[in-house]
Amino acid sequence: MPRIRAAVAHTFGEPFRIETVELAAPGERQVEVSLEACAICHSDITYASGAWGGALPAIYGHEAAGKITGLGDGVAGYALGDRVLVTLIRSCGTCPTCVDARPTICMEAEKSAPLSTSEGKPIFQAMDCGAFAEKVVVDQSQLAHVPDAMPLDVASLLSCGVITGVGAVINAGKVKPGEDVVVIGAGGVGLNSIQGAKLAGARRITAVDMVPSKLEDAAAFGATDGILASEAKPWKVLQEKTGKLADAVFVTVGAAAIYDTAPRYLSPGGRLVMVGMPPSGDVSTYAPDILASLGQSLIGTKMGDTVLSRDIPWLADLYLQGRLKLDELISARWSLDQINDAMEDTKSGGARRNVIVFDT
Repeated sequence: MPRIRAAVAHTFGEPFRIETVELAAPGERQVEVSLEACAICHSDITYASGAWGGALPAIYGHEAAGKITGLGDGVAGYALGDRVLVTLIRSCGTCPTCVDARPTICMEAEKSAPLSTSEGKPIFQAMDCGAFAEKVVVDQSQLAHVPDAMPLDVASLLSCGVITGVGAVINAGKVKPGEDVVVIGAGGVGLNSIQGAKLAGARRITAVDMVPSKLEDAAAFGATDGILASEAKPWKVLQEKTGKLADAVFVTVGAAAIYDTAPRYLSPGGRLVMVGMPPSGDVSTYAPDILASLGQSLIGTKMGDTVLSRDIPWLADLYLQGRLKLDELISARWSLDQINDAMEDTKSGGARRNVIVFDT
C-alpha cells in the first residue's frame, strides 16, 4: 500500500493539513494515477466549507490529470504510462441514465474507500476523486485519454470547469446558431459557457457579473456584451443593448438569490440552465404562472451532461487547433504545500483557475 502526500481536511472551513496517507492498490476496474496537476474548483471550496455536508477527514480535489501507474483487474482501454485526466464522473455504464448517455447522474456506480490515515482510519474520498494528493485510485469510467501534445496542467481543466461550462451550453442548453445567450457569472465555468456559446454560433453572448474586470475577461473569451449585475434592472439593460431578451440563460454561480431574478432575462419560450449549485437547503422563488404562460423552462445540468468518450476528444482537438482557450484560464500554479494560499486566492474571486502542480 503506497504512502502519498495529500492535503487533508479535518474540520470544515479550516485550512488543510499536508500529511502522509495510505492509498490502497487499485481493485476491480480501478486505476492508479500519479498526478501532475489538479485545478482548484469552487466546488472544492463549497464542499470544504461544509455547505454540502460529507464525512471528515476528507481529501478534496477533482479536476486532475496525470499518468497511469497501476491497473486493477478488468481494466480495459488503458495501459501503464497513459496520460489521462481524472474526473468525478463515476458511472456503471448499464443503468437507465448511463444507457441514455447521461453518466453524470448515474446512481448505480460502486463507491470505494481507497484512502486511510497512517493509523488506518478511513479518509473520505470527496467527489470520488480525492485529487489534492500525489496519487489517486479511481474507477476506469472516471478517465479520459489526453493527447501527447497537450500539457497535463492544461488538460486538468477539461476535467470539470471546461466540460461543465461548454457542456451546459452544447449538451444541456442545446444552443443553436443565431440564438441570444446570457451567462450570469464570469468565473471559470462562466468563461467556458461563453466559449461554448461562441462555438455554438450564438448571435449575441452577454456576460453578467458584479466585477468590471470580469466583464473584460468575458470579452476576451468571446462575450459580445457585458452588463454589471449591480444595475437596478440588468435585464432591461440587456434589451437596450441587444434588442431582445435571451433565448438561453446560464447561471454559473452557486447563489440561490441569483436564481430568483435569472428568469427575467428570458424571452418567451426561453430556457434557464441551472449550472451553479448553491449550498444544500438554500431556496429560490419563482413565479410559475409567468414561466408556464410564456412557455419557458428550467433545466438542471451536472458536469455539463458530459460523456467523456464523446466530449473530451473534440474539446482537446479544439484546443490543439487554437479554437478553445485553456492556457489563458490558468491564473497561477502552486505547489501542494501552498494549497491553503491557493484556496484563499481562489475564494477572493480574482482567479480564473489556480492549479496545484506536483513534483514528478
